Amino acid sequence: MKKIVIFDMDGTLVDSKKDITISINYVRQKNHNLPPLDEEFVVEAINMEVRNLPKLFYDTECYEMQDKTLFEEHYAKQCVQNPYLYKGVVEMLDALERAGVKMGVATNAPTRFANLMLDSLGVKEKFGIIVGADRVSHSKPNPEMLLKILDFFHYDASQDRAWMVGDNSKDILSAQNAKIEALFVTWGFSPRSEFEKRIATPEELLRVVL
Repeated sequence: MKKIVIFDMDGTLVDSKKDITISINYVRQKNHNLPPLDEEFVVEAINMEVRNLPKLFYDTECYEMQDKTLFEEHYAKQCVQNPYLYKGVVEMLDALERAGVKMGVATNAPTRFANLMLDSLGVKEKFGIIVGADRVSHSKPNPEMLLKILDFFHYDASQDRAWMVGDNSKDILSAQNAKIEALFVTWGFSPRSEFEKRIATPEELLRVVL
């Protein structure tokens, strides 16, 4: 029996809110002459189940190409400046690796940013596959990203076990849509959830999976 753990990245493995906010504010100032947003507002907006991020971030009804391009140009350099792994994450990943658990990352961020950040933090090689929104037609909560990772690991639902671990309702819904187990972490961007299977520390995840 294989065990497979799929992690969300931002707010689950990595605290990246400082750099995300800096790059959003850069675009706000350069392209729209808007005042800066604070980190708490940005994180809350990202984690809303239903929201219009272009409106919240740039006061536009949809993402304009100039905003998307400028953000990605800026964030490509900014994303490795201040991110850090949450307490206990390295030890958790090491323990899962020692136990032979297969690990992947499913993030709604572009794959190249995920690779840059996880590599800069020294954990990229822990993951057999990293899938960002650019590698699928539909991002979370659609299950396509998770199914791609499960297929990579030759997942057999009749004998293997798989979990999606994340801090967002979209992570939980994607797991449900992919028909795998889900764990909601409360140490990241979203400290509260009504989802019953919540874990407060990486050590709790090890107790569940191992």
